[in-house]
Amino acid sequence: MNTYISIFEIPATDISRAIEFYQAILDMNIEKVEMPGMEMGILPYEEQAVTGVILKEEGLRPSADGVTIYLNGGENLQTILDRVEKNSGKILIPKTAHADDMGYFAIFLDSEGNKMGLHSPN
Repeated sequence: MNTYISIFEIPATDISRAIEFYQAILDMNIEKVEMPGMEMGILPYEEQAVTGVILKEEGLRPSADGVTIYLNGGENLQTILDRVEKNSGKILIPKTAHADDMGYFAIFLDSEGNKMGLHSPN
């Protein structure tokens, strides 16, 4: 086992808005897929150990409570964080050094109200 996580889902109430948000802050194309009863935005997964999906489905609700998913912030997460508020998100914790010298983190709310994190070495 190379990682503890294989797939993560980010709940959305407006799939188009959520896809646009993540495309803008992460500077990537996200594929929209519609299936009976659900709409998904699939983050690029080629050569990735973990697959991420933005999901609109009955019973799923965005939340700022519970588990926090930390997205890879690249070499310097500030680049992504600078795009959060420009794209309907809200920064909760700005770029902050980890206490154990393991890089930096930040916490934000996405366009749907999910609490998300970023991590980077610089």
